[in-house]
Amino acid sequence: MRTAAALARHELRLFESLLRWVARRPHGVGGGRAFGYARGQGAVMAGFGFVCAVETFTMSVLLRQWPAAHRVVLVLDLYTLFFVAGLYAAWTVRPHVLYDDVLRVRQAAHVDVRVPLDRIAAVRRETRTTHERAAGELNLPVGSRTTVTLELTGPVTQVTFLGRRREITLIRLHADDARALAGAVTRARTGPSVPRDRPR
Repeated sequence: MRTAAALARHELRLFESLLRWVARRPHGVGGGRAFGYARGQGAVMAGFGFVCAVETFTMSVLLRQWPAAHRVVLVLDLYTLFFVAGLYAAWTVRPHVLYDDVLRVRQAAHVDVRVPLDRIAAVRRETRTTHERAAGELNLPVGSRTTVTLELTGPVTQVTFLGRRREITLIRLHADDARALAGAVTRARTGPSVPRDRPR
């Protein structure tokens, strides 16, 4: 039951992301500074979408003599197209966001972790293409690559896709402009902090 609820929430977020993408309204930025991470993925997702569209047409031709099977496969193919478009939209409209006292680290519609700036011990640009799962580490690669590493002084909580809670002390993420993100976080950590209201 919990899995079904998590999947339903994710589908709703993808649908919302599509609407925001069309309207060019990023999610949860408010008074913060957004840092994207989806640059270069458009061509990949367009390729996936093209393959799905070709498959939809091909299956329609192959199953034209079996209307019931054709309808089922058509629904599945259209859902796949929606999922691909929604995933790319979520990457685009849900960027990392730096506020005065918190860095909001995200990936599409399934990862959203708020890291207080006073809990960041070090931030550095670091390109990595291999990521092994380890306790206390959160890796958020895009195209198998992360470009920024955050070392924390204490744990922050990540709520996983299925609702499990993990304690994170090291985060590796990707940003289109890793230099700008690392520099902005460094300046925000060392400068005065005046919290603002932030969107949920």
